[in-house]
Amino acid sequence: MKTLSQLVFNNTYRQLPASFGTPVSPQPLDDPFLVSVNQKVCRWLELDPADAATPYFIDVFTGNEDHDGFEPFAMKYTGHQFGQYNPDLGDGRGLLMGEIVTSEGKKWDVHLKGAGMTPYSRQGDGRAVLRSSIREYLASAAMEGLGIKTTHALAVLSSNTPVYRERIERGATLIRIAESHIRFGHFEYFFYTNQHAELQLLADYLVTHHFPEIAQQSDSRDPERYSLLFREIVRLTAEMIADWQAVGFAHGVMNTDNMSVLGLTFDYGPYGFLDDYNPGFICNHSDYSGRYAFNQQPSIALWNLSALGYALSPLLDKEAIDDALNSYQPILQTAYSRNMRSKLGLKEKRDEDTPLFSDLFQLMTQQTVDYTLFFRTLSDIESSALPDAAEQFGAFVKQQPPLKEWLGRYAERLQHEVVPDEERLTLMRAVNPKYILRNYLAQQAIEKAEGGDFAMIDQLLHVLETPYHEHPDYAYFADLPPEWGKHLEISCSS
Repeated sequence: MKTLSQLVFNNTYRQLPASFGTPVSPQPLDDPFLVSVNQKVCRWLELDPADAATPYFIDVFTGNEDHDGFEPFAMKYTGHQFGQYNPDLGDGRGLLMGEIVTSEGKKWDVHLKGAGMTPYSRQGDGRAVLRSSIREYLASAAMEGLGIKTTHALAVLSSNTPVYRERIERGATLIRIAESHIRFGHFEYFFYTNQHAELQLLADYLVTHHFPEIAQQSDSRDPERYSLLFREIVRLTAEMIADWQAVGFAHGVMNTDNMSVLGLTFDYGPYGFLDDYNPGFICNHSDYSGRYAFNQQPSIALWNLSALGYALSPLLDKEAIDDALNSYQPILQTAYSRNMRSKLGLKEKRDEDTPLFSDLFQLMTQQTVDYTLFFRTLSDIESSALPDAAEQFGAFVKQQPPLKEWLGRYAERLQHEVVPDEERLTLMRAVNPKYILRNYLAQQAIEKAEGGDFAMIDQLLHVLETPYHEHPDYAYFADLPPEWGKHLEISCSS
């Protein structure tokens, strides 16, 4: 393990032309201190977790000291926000600090959120607050624990700098780690400003650094290179959305500037996991039209991919764009079906499976059944006990007869499976988490942290890293949420 000063940097994105962004130094925070560090992310970076508690580390990541390996840079991009194109976007409160290269040659972007004003701040103060920083810190760990592709967070730091939102809050920074921070909106920027040479340069950069198989098959003179690239972005996005839908995750702000070209869950603002099953769940208090409701995510992702395809049109003909977009739905359906069949422990495909799923979702919707607890409870019941197991769901299923009827059908369906019960249940517990990051838990951790108590953040981090394990010491994190916890208002304000 190394200290920050011993890490190796290779800042390739900073070597691109000036049109890709603006060098900016982070603005200092007053009296900074460490809130939490993710030791798993430290291991990926080959960084000693103890180094995060040193004054030097804290000062570097709160703008109070420079680090030789970093070349802070505000990336320029644009994007469609709630369906409308906005040309005035970019890193308005974050900076790409540098790129760490591990001993195995893996590259990680180091990005600092809450670093202060940049040319793209749009009259904002460029700051982040402790509340939003903790939410992203925990959410990225939760998604990683669930096996869903995501950006990561190395650490949260806070300060005595006041930041003015609906109330005065503590200024904070979040150290975000990702394979890349390139968004759909990066390509839209170069397309809408007619910088087509830079558009191609960005595509080539992406291929070179993140799609080596495509790089080996083609060069920049080969139009097929960009067709392969777009098809891969479509595939990665479809699989990410299928994973979101299977675990009941709602992003909340699926603007094109919040969409990763690597299929990473990106920019955690107003997000939420389903408590009661509600297909039309809207987690963003500011989403008045429900554009980004839970059940709209698959179609919105395709809309965003279409916007990206349009931005790539100087490199691709219409047929190639349409062919890639037409692959989205089959990939999504295949991945989602695979995920949901795993949740029910089904390996064989049978005609009765579609109505079995359909009736289950109807039951869950009508009775507002807790999505996570239902599948986790189901993962502990042997097939022979299913017809009489309705009472085991009594805490969150109001009307037992419809559930009893469905459980009987499910038990009959399992008779066609060849996997032994014990193995099936083990497999189900490996895909049906006991723990998710419920909004009320995040809120409780935030309130404690604002009072100076960071213990709950680390407790949640521990559980969320392995959410399929039992964690008996923290079993209360898996309890049904209180009514007040189901109706918290989460907006874009940070």
